[in-house]
Amino acid sequence: MKQLDIFGGKQFSRRQLLAGGSAVLGSALMATSLTGCGGAAEASVQNLKFWHLLSGGDGIKMQGLIDKANAANPSFKVHPTVLAWGPPYYTKLAMASAGGRPPELAIMHASRVAGYAPGGLIEPWDLSLLAEHGVGPETFAPRVWEKSQQDGKVFSIALDSHPFVMFYNTDVASKAGLLGGNGQLQQVSSPQEFLAMAREMQKVTGAHGLSFGYLGSGSQMWRLFYTLYKQHGADMELTPGQPMKADRDAAIESLEFMTSLFDDTIAAQAGDISTGIAEFARGGSGMLFTGVWEIPTIKKAGLPFDASTIPTLFGTPAAYADSHAFVLPRQLTVDDTKRKDVYKFVSDLLKGSLAWAEAGHIPAYQPVVKSDAYSKLLPQVHYANAADILEYDPQAWFSGSGSDWQTYFANAVQNVLLGRDKAAAGWDAFVDRTNNLLSKPNPV
Repeated sequence: MKQLDIFGGKQFSRRQLLAGGSAVLGSALMATSLTGCGGAAEASVQNLKFWHLLSGGDGIKMQGLIDKANAANPSFKVHPTVLAWGPPYYTKLAMASAGGRPPELAIMHASRVAGYAPGGLIEPWDLSLLAEHGVGPETFAPRVWEKSQQDGKVFSIALDSHPFVMFYNTDVASKAGLLGGNGQLQQVSSPQEFLAMAREMQKVTGAHGLSFGYLGSGSQMWRLFYTLYKQHGADMELTPGQPMKADRDAAIESLEFMTSLFDDTIAAQAGDISTGIAEFARGGSGMLFTGVWEIPTIKKAGLPFDASTIPTLFGTPAAYADSHAFVLPRQLTVDDTKRKDVYKFVSDLLKGSLAWAEAGHIPAYQPVVKSDAYSKLLPQVHYANAADILEYDPQAWFSGSGSDWQTYFANAVQNVLLGRDKAAAGWDAFVDRTNNLLSKPNPV
């Protein structure tokens, strides 16, 4: 029997997936029977199931967008289900789609679409229906729109892009003499200049110049590595049945630079994401490498800060990023009324994404980015240029945000960053693990 889906490191047979779909069907039927008690008036409202993986501040913002759309559209009501970020989410979404009873709409990271579209687990979007709501190729940044496509069809509609950026404490930077005449951090263009800047900030804080926690987090290590790697102007190709194509020298130099940061002066040698963010938030460092989604956390801390893309240290501007994107899970039978309501709901969220931008994300819908209201958002407007230099994961059925592939990266390079292994050895181990994946077909 053909095996399907190894998301989260697990395999499922078609029979197992269908059994999972039956469970989803049972839940759907139960929900239908309960809502039916409301009478004929409520029965005329289309109930749309929407799965996403947004929690914390992002989850609160998303719920606000959903509530606003529901209030503006009495013909439908969107019912969200929030599932755990990472492999659990993608496994459950695959099971529901293969079982024939998925939600009408879901959010995926754009980098994960390549693992779903070829197997028919998600359906392409109808551009003519999108156009009816003022949504089309021209309303998205070119890099974001390009990422939405597989084999000439549009399989995802991005809500945002969320790049890996640099926050900095403006008070620390000012005391270190590192602010320019515009009040923003002076530009540096080489590894040596960045290290010198970090050391000047350390003199002010007395602790560290930079905060960056990475222990136990493949995604965190990969975000910084891939930013630096792409700054070399290097490509990375993952073609099934062929060895990984990558610039080994650029990869090793990127890892060696990362390792040089963790000297307990520039940055703590060992720490996880939470300790890195906490250190910056309490003023223990001058800079922080993290995702734009941490803006609410930093604002809550009350310290003076700004943000920018990570300095171009190796010649080519680049910023690792991904996008939260809407996808249409495969339906055994498409309900045309519900499908049209989904298009309206998605267009409402795109047009209302200024609220999403407040959480740090760069809206994908360009009319919002070009609005006067967005231009007044600080520090968001100071890294909005990241949309022009986005670098998504190299495309493969096993790559992308929350994937096991990023965990394999951590397994190979964490000891490099801790100073226990050579960068070349760590990189070569990761290449070997990747080549093993490339030797296997997409299980979907």
